[in-house]
Amino acid sequence: MGFLAFAWGACLGSFANVLIQRLPKQQSVVSPRSRCPHCRKAIAWHDNLPVFSWLALKGRCRSCRARISPRYPAVEAAGALLSLGLWLRWGDFPWVAAASLAATALLAIALIDWDTFLIPDELSLGLLVLGWIAAPVNPYLLEGFSHRIWAFAWSLLGSAVGFLLCWGVAWVGEKIFKREAMGGGDVKLLAAVGAWSGGLGAFDCLMLGSLLGAAYGAPQMLQGRLKRFDPIPFGPFLSAAALFNLFWLLPLGFPFAY
Repeated sequence: MGFLAFAWGACLGSFANVLIQRLPKQQSVVSPRSRCPHCRKAIAWHDNLPVFSWLALKGRCRSCRARISPRYPAVEAAGALLSLGLWLRWGDFPWVAAASLAATALLAIALIDWDTFLIPDELSLGLLVLGWIAAPVNPYLLEGFSHRIWAFAWSLLGSAVGFLLCWGVAWVGEKIFKREAMGGGDVKLLAAVGAWSGGLGAFDCLMLGSLLGAAYGAPQMLQGRLKRFDPIPFGPFLSAAALFNLFWLLPLGFPFAY
């Protein structure tokens, strides 16, 4: 089953590459087939195997021999490793399959936001709805409840907590700094995180994401690469924290209450 989880994640990672390339351009993610970004020729199925085809072709298109970015196999490998890690962590097939879909969406969100300062609604809202659907098999939401319907209710509450937390921080930040502190895409993303990991997960994600953002931004400012009010995409840091949430939740009061 570990191999199946790895293969499932690699295929999802391959689809994440399609999302990353096409959603910002408002293109269909199902048609046409994957094409070389240089010569635009359709890629044969045997040249589109996650990771392995890129290695076999030495990172080049079979037709035009142009270089293909190593980010493609890196995303596929990340999807495979995340899915395998989720299997090793949980070992529950329905939950691992669903959580791997969430991890794929988070990967795509992180890279799209990094490239474009945009979080597509198709991903943030899709992740939100998928979190509600997956609630009956979600071990975080099932804990302490005798009936699965309560897990769904807890997922709805978690999404509301995530939305209000992020919206509140954005509102306060805008009042203090007189400029937009966080975008609407971040608010929707944290609502989706709450649907997957409850109110605690939304809080964890906001705190961890802020810590990661500060760890990135502070050195950049010290080196003069960023100014105080230069925009930084927050989605990648929220996504990284949300991926952590899929494996563990930190208790309130961490590290003192751990």
